[in-house]
Amino acid sequence: MAHVIESFSGGRWRRPDILLLVMAAAVPLSFGTWQALLNNFAIEQAAFTGADMGVLQSVREIPGFLAFTAVFVLLLLLREQTFALLSLAVLGLGTAITGLAPSFVGLCATTLLMSTGYHYYETMQTSLAMQWVDKGRAPIVFGRIIAVGGFASIITYGLVYGASEVLDLGYSAIYFVGGGITLAITLFAWLAWPRIPAQVEQNKQLVLRPRYWLYYALTFMGGARRQIFIVFAGFMMVEKFGYSVGEISLLFLLNCAINMVLAPRIGGLIVRWGERRALTLEYIGLIIVFACYAFVGDPFWAAVLYVIDHLFFAMAIAMKTYFQKIADPADIAPTAGVAFSINHIAAVVIPVAFGLIWLASPATVFLAGSAMAAVSLVLARFIPHDPEPGNETVWSGRISAPVAAPVAAAE
Repeated sequence: MAHVIESFSGGRWRRPDILLLVMAAAVPLSFGTWQALLNNFAIEQAAFTGADMGVLQSVREIPGFLAFTAVFVLLLLLREQTFALLSLAVLGLGTAITGLAPSFVGLCATTLLMSTGYHYYETMQTSLAMQWVDKGRAPIVFGRIIAVGGFASIITYGLVYGASEVLDLGYSAIYFVGGGITLAITLFAWLAWPRIPAQVEQNKQLVLRPRYWLYYALTFMGGARRQIFIVFAGFMMVEKFGYSVGEISLLFLLNCAINMVLAPRIGGLIVRWGERRALTLEYIGLIIVFACYAFVGDPFWAAVLYVIDHLFFAMAIAMKTYFQKIADPADIAPTAGVAFSINHIAAVVIPVAFGLIWLASPATVFLAGSAMAAVSLVLARFIPHDPEPGNETVWSGRISAPVAAPVAAAE
C-alpha cells in the first residue's frame, strides 16, 4: 500500500498523520471531562445506584453496537474524513449540555448523544489510520495517537481539577467548557485540512469474512472485558473508597501521563515482538489485575491497580495492527464498523447484568473480568508469528483462505 503520508501534497503540516493527531487531541477534552465528572455527578446530582449506573453505561454503548451502520452513511457519499469531523462535533455538543440534565432520563439522553459522536468517530479514526499509514509504521503511529490523547487528557483532567477544586465551578460550567473546546478544534480541522484522497476505494457494504474470525473473537472479548474497567473499576473508586472529583481527576491525569510516555514505546514493542507476544503479555497482566480488584481493601492499592489496568489496555493496539496485516485493503472501513459493533454486543448487556450482580457481590464482577481476560489469552495464542492474508491464524492451513463474498450489501 502506498504511503499516504508521503504522497499527500497538502502541505508540510497539513499531512494526514497530523490531522489524525489533531482529532485525537479533541476527543479527550469532551470524553475526558464527561468521564471524570460522571460518577460524582451521577451520585451527587442524580442519586444513582450501581444498578442505575449499569443501565446508563449500557445506554452509552448502544451507539457502539450500531457502529456497523457507518457503512450506510458512507453509501450516502459522506466521506470518511467528513464523517469523522461531524462525529467529533456531536461528541462535543453532547458533552457541553450534559450538566443541564441532572436526572436519570436526562443523563441517559445526553449520554446517548455524546456516545453517538464518540463511537462513530472512533470507527472512522481506526479506518482512516489503517488506510493512511503503512503496516510497518502503524503500531508506532497508533502509539502516537494514544500519546497525544493522553497529553490532551492531562490538560483536561488538570482543568477539571482546577475548575472544581480551585474555582469551585459547577458541573454544568465544566461540561460546557469541555464540550465547547472540542467543537472549536473540530471547526479548525474542518477549515484547515483539505479533503484527503483515499488510496483504495472502500467496500460500501457490510463485510463479515470467515478468515477474520479470530479478529472478531478478540474484539468481542475485548469489549466484554473492557466494561469491567470502564464501568465498575471507576465506580468502585467513588462508592467504596470515597474518591472526590478532584481525586478522580488526578488519578485519570496520572493514567494519561503514563500513557503519553509509554504508548509510543508500546507501539515500538509491538513492532519488535509481534502481536501474538504483545497481547499475551496484556492478557496475563489483566488476569492478575482483575483478580486483585476483587479483594483490594485499601484505596491506595486500588488506585495502583487502576493505573496498571489502564496501561495494559494501550497494548490493544496489537489487535488493530493484526487486522491491518491480514485484511484486504478494501475491507478496512466496513470491517471497522462491524468490529465496533461486535465489540459492543457484550458491552450493551454486561453493564446492566453486572450492575445487578454488583449489588450482591462486587468481587464477583471483577473475578468475571479475570475469567474474560483468560479467554482472551487463549485466543491470542492462535495468532501466528507472521500474520498476513492466507496466514490469519496458527491453523490457517485448515481454513479456506480465499476471500469470501460479503454477507450483506446495501445498494
